[in-house]
Amino acid sequence: MITLNNKTILITGASAGIGRAVATACASSGATVFLNARNKLELEKTGENCRGKSLIFAADLTIENDIKQVAGEVPQLDGWVHCTGKVLPVPVKFIQEKHLSDIFSVNYYSAVKLASALLQQKKLKENSSIVFISSVSVLHSYFGGAPYISSKAALEAYARTLALELAPKKIRVNVLQPALVKTAIYQSTADAAMNPEELALHEKKYPLGLGQPEDVAKASVFFLSDASQWITGAALKMDGGLTLGFSG
Repeated sequence: MITLNNKTILITGASAGIGRAVATACASSGATVFLNARNKLELEKTGENCRGKSLIFAADLTIENDIKQVAGEVPQLDGWVHCTGKVLPVPVKFIQEKHLSDIFSVNYYSAVKLASALLQQKKLKENSSIVFISSVSVLHSYFGGAPYISSKAALEAYARTLALELAPKKIRVNVLQPALVKTAIYQSTADAAMNPEELALHEKKYPLGLGQPEDVAKASVFFLSDASQWITGAALKMDGGLTLGFSG
C-alpha cells in the first residue's frame, strides 16, 4: 500500500483544482501538508479538506520576498508538488512582451526561484521528491497555446537538469503531463479556444474521458512516496488516451 505516513509535503498552488486535490490526497495518505497560494480564503477551504493536517502560507510566488518567506517558514520537507500555474491563450501573431512576462513568471520562474530558495536553506531532505505539474500540450499543441506551452516546456527542461544535479542527494524530480482536467483552468481554456460544438468533438477524442483533479493527485502521491524511489527525471503523460490515435 502506498502511503505518505510521517512525510511533510509542500503543495504550491493549493487553493483550487489540481493543487487542492493533491493536498487532500496527500493528507489522506498520511502526510502533513503545507499549503501555498495567493488566496488565503481558498487555502483555508483546502485546509478544511485536510482534516487538521495542514498549515497555510498565503504568498505570491511571483514576488521575491514572498518566495523567501515561504522557503524560510516551511520545515524540512520530504516532498514538494508545484501546482502553481495559469493559462494565457494568445495567437502567435499577437504575442507581446507582457504576455510572456506574465505566463513565465507564474509557470516557470516561480518554480525555479522557489527551488533555489528551498535548496539554499536546506529545506529538502535527502530522499525527498519534487513533482512539477506540466501539461500534455508540450507534446500536443493547440491554437493560441504558444505562451503557455513554451513556459511548460521550459519547466520540463529545467526539471531534467534539476533531477541530474540533485541525484547525488537522492532527491527525485519528476513531471506530470496532464491533458484537459475538469478544473476552472480547463473551463477558461475551453471557453477561450473552442466553441461548444468544437469542445464536444474534442472531448470525444479522449477514450477514457476527461481527467479529474483526483487522477493527477493520485499520480502525485505515487511520485512522492517511497514506491517511486528509483524514478527521477521522468515525465508521465496523463491524457486519457488522447494522443494514441491523434491524426491532426
